[in-house]
Amino acid sequence: MLQQLGKLKVNALQELEGINNVKELESWRVHYLGRKSHLTEILRSLATLPLEEKKAVGARANEVKSFLEDSLRQKEQALRELELAASAGGEHIDITLPGHHLPIGRLHPITQTLNEICTIFVSMGFQVVAGPEVEWDYYNFEALNIPKEHPARDTMSTSWVDFQVENGRPMLLRTHTTSVSARIIETMRPPIRVVIPGRVYRYEASDATHTPMFYQIDGLVVDEGITMADLKGTLYEFSRRFFGEDRRVRFRCDYFPFVEPGAEMAIECSVCGGKGCRLCGDTGWIEILGAGMTHPRVLQRGGIDPDIYTSFAFGMGIERLPMLRYGIDDIRLFYSSDLRFLRQF
Repeated sequence: MLQQLGKLKVNALQELEGINNVKELESWRVHYLGRKSHLTEILRSLATLPLEEKKAVGARANEVKSFLEDSLRQKEQALRELELAASAGGEHIDITLPGHHLPIGRLHPITQTLNEICTIFVSMGFQVVAGPEVEWDYYNFEALNIPKEHPARDTMSTSWVDFQVENGRPMLLRTHTTSVSARIIETMRPPIRVVIPGRVYRYEASDATHTPMFYQIDGLVVDEGITMADLKGTLYEFSRRFFGEDRRVRFRCDYFPFVEPGAEMAIECSVCGGKGCRLCGDTGWIEILGAGMTHPRVLQRGGIDPDIYTSFAFGMGIERLPMLRYGIDDIRLFYSSDLRFLRQF
């Protein structure tokens, strides 16, 4: 049996020298050191040998096993170094040198803007609420005083969802986060103070100020004694905190089906300083939000008595805010995945 161990050691070393990949090395390990290997069988048969022979064979078998295990580790290390050199194109690599610098990720500028806006409104007593992006036609339009024949639907190029449930109710990718306001009016009781951030979708071409997907944030306040003065005070305070006290703000009448009366708020264009440019359409101003007193019909649809409670609402496109703050003249830069642009924020 001692002769068998000697022959096994010689054969194992000869085969090990000819191995040049990890797969062959694993086969060698199983054959010579595995649970069904000849060496393991010899170790298991020691109990049947006489005492003197058991000591001699046992010592020799353990010596061969240790030697083969050491040889296996050395071969593994050599193969790893060969593979590393091959992957580096044959170049010498000093593994003690520091590794390559990996850039640290950061929040997208739109996410940063959303977080900042929500923080401002939360400090004024609002809570942040989210809602579904795939919405029923009812909440996106009808609950907001926009019936099927209403011309306001033509201003929101809609992406309809080709899906019909049993009752045949149409679904769409929401065109504004105001759809969540309709849900809140149905489910929450006054007093209500919420802001609703999220993505919205319009089936339209991209240009310097439009993309088919963009972000909005809506606000809704419902309580007793709410007036236009509360609306203007809230929006002016937001503008002061976000843009600074030096930026001029314009507030004038406008029309939206779900508010009465309605208004729009615009900010002085930071690119041209109010002189007129491509971004502001040569007007010197850029509208950032629509607002107004919530229409009584919208409150009634949600089960709130407009004779007791009044409400104001507003909605703004998120991308326009950093455009105005930093003088960015093309909204498409936010979604171009150009790191030269994104790293500035």
